[in-house]
Amino acid sequence: MENIRMYGTIFSMKVKPGHEDKIIELLRSDNDIPKGGVAFFLMQPDKKDEMIGVAVFESKEAHINNANRPEQNEFFMKIMEHLIEEPKWTDGDYVLGEVI
Repeated sequence: MENIRMYGTIFSMKVKPGHEDKIIELLRSDNDIPKGGVAFFLMQPDKKDEMIGVAVFESKEAHINNANRPEQNEFFMKIMEHLIEEPKWTDGDYVLGEVI
């Protein structure tokens, strides 16, 4: 297993009832890969009133630079139209990972 050093965020979003497909389509339509972006995942947990996202960046600096881009803020505001409240974020280093 390769030792990786990347940074990113895991976030949970409480989605408004009936807006799940709208969130998926909005995220699918975003073809703007941020500088330093490595991967993005969106999970629909068995608990259907929330979604979990994972964003991976090459570094903490790349993650922060993306968060501070005006385009990212505009996109986030579009996402918020489909959420009950602000997402809950957990930022940090990814210290181990493997694609199988």
